[in-house]
Amino acid sequence: MTTIAAVVRGRLADVLDPEAKVTQPAVFDSREAVPGSLFLALKGEHTDGRAYAEAAVNKGAVAALVTRPVGVPAIVVDDVLKAMGRLGRFLLHDSLGSTNVVAITGSAGKTSTKDLIAQVLPGNVVATRQSFNNEIGLPITITTAHKGTDYLVLEMGARHIGDIQELTRIAEPDISVVTNVGTAHIGEFGGQENIAQAKGEIVEALQPSGLAVLNGDDDFVREMQHRTRGRVVTYGLGEQATIRALNVGIDGHGRPSYALSTPEGTAHVQLQFIGEVQVYNSLAAAAVAREAGLDVEQIAARLSEAVPRSRWRMETTIRADGVTIVNDAYNANPHSMRHSLNALASMTGGRDQRAVAVLGRMNELGEDERTAHEEIGRYAAGLDLDQIILVGGEEAGWMLDGVSSAGAKAVHLPDQDSALELLRRTLRAGDVVLVKASRGVELQRLAEELLHPTPGPADA
Repeated sequence: MTTIAAVVRGRLADVLDPEAKVTQPAVFDSREAVPGSLFLALKGEHTDGRAYAEAAVNKGAVAALVTRPVGVPAIVVDDVLKAMGRLGRFLLHDSLGSTNVVAITGSAGKTSTKDLIAQVLPGNVVATRQSFNNEIGLPITITTAHKGTDYLVLEMGARHIGDIQELTRIAEPDISVVTNVGTAHIGEFGGQENIAQAKGEIVEALQPSGLAVLNGDDDFVREMQHRTRGRVVTYGLGEQATIRALNVGIDGHGRPSYALSTPEGTAHVQLQFIGEVQVYNSLAAAAVAREAGLDVEQIAARLSEAVPRSRWRMETTIRADGVTIVNDAYNANPHSMRHSLNALASMTGGRDQRAVAVLGRMNELGEDERTAHEEIGRYAAGLDLDQIILVGGEEAGWMLDGVSSAGAKAVHLPDQDSALELLRRTLRAGDVVLVKASRGVELQRLAEELLHPTPGPADA
């Protein structure tokens, strides 16, 4: 522990064995502590991690990282988050050796792209769990790597200009990937140009030997090639992209296929991910795999075998009665809403199939929130869906206004319970239900309830 204390600029308190070693990843949830782990006593909005330090140590944690002594073995620091950043940087640059860092950012698609890259790369790969992409999750992810780790795939999120710059100071990337610049968190950033400024920090961090993998079909992202010292590879559907998808098709389950075109050749890809947007995410993964030395046939095969790993992102389950539930409730913004609605429309088409969209509010849209919700309502109306159910208060009402202005109909319900009741009464075999909203709405609870149908009039 003495080495860790020195690295994080802390001091030991209530420690019986200063040479005790931390051998397991760091945790910030005391319930996840195991023998050999380090517990991070973070102060949250409703609780203080110091209150759980003893529980973590009782489960085997070697020590707690705290801002003041707590009566159990601890390393006392001024700021737990900054201390973890120092520890993450030390581990990556002084302990892991030749590990290659792949950093990913974008307004949407970061997590799916991360999951695809992690499965396509050769060797031993450690990747961000779920969306642990901030100043807490990134250094924790680094603690899960080891000297045999060939690639560390890190998702990097941002809510303000400078956030990604701070993350790249902890983990300097060898490869930087930017998926797109949309309107996620636009209320926090104050405009799309500011979002682009923030996302571009990930390519500014590259050394001349590094590689920037950029979405060539996104104007904001393509311009980032002028902000990096590294080499640049673009991907997309356009003719100018280095890595392209040709002859894109969508099967009856909403899964895309295409011909992967690279400067070295072409090969067929059949994705297991749902939604046409996954073509872009997989092209980004292909560019990273090409940099790792894989040939086009190997890349196509690995992309075709890759499966979704993160929950609540187009997470698709077919019930025993033939109803398909698509839980895409992890987060939402206008960009991802359109892609998810397109995917829903592509998953139906048979005479006995109905497309049902259950939508909730999109958060952090700033002054444009009403317009953005109305536009999504109009967009959904234009897809000829069989039913649109809007859940919640004012924002759902704005979406209803959009649907109505397009000459279509929707049902506006006040809460998840009423939506669940309606769906359980009306769903039938073959229906495909998309559940989509921002994370704060917690609409994933509705999707999970729908996995367990109860008999109703429609089943009698």
